[in-house]
Amino acid sequence: MSHVLAVDFGGTKTAMGLVDASGVVAARREMPSAHTFEETVAQLEAGLDGFGEPAIAGVGVIVPGIYDPADGSAWAPNLWGEDFQPLKEPLEERFSVPVAIGNDRTGTVLAEQWVGRAQGMRDVVFVAVGTGIGVGILAGGQVVEGAHGIGGAAGWMVVGGRWKPEYAARGGWETEAAGPALARRAGRKTAEEVVAAAREGDEAAIDAIGETADLLALGIAGLIGVLDPEMVVLGGGLMQAGDLMMERIRWKALAWTQPVAARRVRIERTALGAEAGLLGAARLGWRRLES
Repeated sequence: MSHVLAVDFGGTKTAMGLVDASGVVAARREMPSAHTFEETVAQLEAGLDGFGEPAIAGVGVIVPGIYDPADGSAWAPNLWGEDFQPLKEPLEERFSVPVAIGNDRTGTVLAEQWVGRAQGMRDVVFVAVGTGIGVGILAGGQVVEGAHGIGGAAGWMVVGGRWKPEYAARGGWETEAAGPALARRAGRKTAEEVVAAAREGDEAAIDAIGETADLLALGIAGLIGVLDPEMVVLGGGLMQAGDLMMERIRWKALAWTQPVAARRVRIERTALGAEAGLLGAARLGWRRLES
């Protein structure tokens, strides 16, 4: 059976897999992320060798940052520094098959439409909440990437009335509602610690989760009003605490957004978990082959 090589570059780890046209992951590997571009390409070569040098029909890649389709370069400061790096041409030269590349926001929303909660839908928003916040957007069946590949960088949305210096680097919504904000709000080192404390009944942790859920809902309400999606899917590391947050996020977002849209949109938690990125990369690869 034919497969694409799916590559999900992350800030701390890179996942690779062989994925068939129905979204089944036949083989998977994970390794710490390389932090120079040359090491990254070598890592991919070694990773593919680890699968036994299989015949692949194409390659799909997602990066945590910006991909510029105009010149095939990627900006991923958590991986390769602040400069755009050529990505498509070196990969096509190495693998000699069609290569499709996108940002992680694009990948996750395509994965949800392909094999996730939003199968068959044409207007979908995927909100990934972890150490940052990013949004993948499908509008009329088309991915919204913007003029420079930056579309969906929703962490820079405004959710407060006063600008703070830290917003310049991370954006207002991300600073106030991502995982580090939850930890800060509860006086803990990590969001995971806050979630664990809340499950044990710690009132300060419960309050911090509630406040963070409200701020997430505020941003989601704005996205619903602007984009009128059929579904908003929530994913990312912070959604491991979805059982503590989803009902509050859903209620608040629907209360604050455009009322007709509120009656028609669904707000759901992803069922793809940690595989969303890998499946998103695979979907990019298969879409390239189908075009």
